[in-house]
Amino acid sequence: MSDRIHLWMRHEARPTERRAPLTPEDAARLVGAGVRITVEESQQRAFPLAAYAAAGCATAPTASWHEQAPDTAHVLGLKELPSGPDAPALRHRHIYFAHAYKGQAGAGALLSRFTAGGGALLDLEYLTDEAGRRVAAFGYWAGYVGAALAVLHHRGALTTPLRPTDRASLDALLASGGTAGDPTTALVVGALGRSGRGACDALERAGLAPTRWDLPETRSLDRAALLAHDLMVNTVLTTTPVAPFLAKADLDDPARRLSVLSDVTCDVTSDCNVLPVYDETTTWTEPVRTLRAEAPRLDLIAIDNLPSLLPVEASTAFSAELAPHLARLGGRDGVWDRALTTYRTAAEAQEAPLDH
Repeated sequence: MSDRIHLWMRHEARPTERRAPLTPEDAARLVGAGVRITVEESQQRAFPLAAYAAAGCATAPTASWHEQAPDTAHVLGLKELPSGPDAPALRHRHIYFAHAYKGQAGAGALLSRFTAGGGALLDLEYLTDEAGRRVAAFGYWAGYVGAALAVLHHRGALTTPLRPTDRASLDALLASGGTAGDPTTALVVGALGRSGRGACDALERAGLAPTRWDLPETRSLDRAALLAHDLMVNTVLTTTPVAPFLAKADLDDPARRLSVLSDVTCDVTSDCNVLPVYDETTTWTEPVRTLRAEAPRLDLIAIDNLPSLLPVEASTAFSAELAPHLARLGGRDGVWDRALTTYRTAAEAQEAPLDH
């Protein structure tokens, strides 16, 4: 049996997912380094299948990985796998954002599919270096788009349904809608991280000077100051429960000025959710949900695949970070060892009997 790395990049089941974890340019470099790559056909992916074929990748029909991918292949994707009562056990090693380690809805059923099939989850969110820093992330573009949508909605310029675009077009919208001396105040929580930096850049492109909060401000959070802003963009990602930044009672504070809440993190249903004021994400078709209709009105934007609205830019940046690690699959990169250990720990906890 050959020990050559085989990546199988699947079509994304979510209709609004336009990104790719690997671009044709980076795929060509991996193929040149000896990696075997199969790419499924996808009509919605921002990069055409022909570009991957030209890069030296094999091609396969849409959603064929379960039946056709060899057991030794690593199945590469981004968002959720098809699920449901008839969803098969998972025998491959899957690389994607599974959202299965923080008590999210459906996490137990997903982990059981892996243990039943003998496969493993190498979650993209948990690919970290020795210092615990993520090695590849869409955070910057998630923050950028999340803040941009908040501004456009606040200005009455957000059109629906949302459609993929490019940065130049989005920046033109942000720059054209402002006015001199715009009094709008905006707060970014988690401003020093990837997502926070993206959110701050988008707000500045829109002509706003964001208030920037990070760990010192959230350790002793000034909720009155938070509520005094017009816009809030949450970019905080935590792996352990912390005190919520907002509770439902805060939304009824008569002094609240906050009118648009953009939750980039979208940890809804998780014990780590810092904004337990809603229980369902919003969508491209209905990107805004009203949390309080009475004055002052409060609207929520909570889309969990924001970077897909800038699919080419987001994919290009992410692929550049991920590709070097994909070249070292198979035990030659501690990033993958740590991800596998994280999966095994979660799977064992899932299977362990409860103490009585």
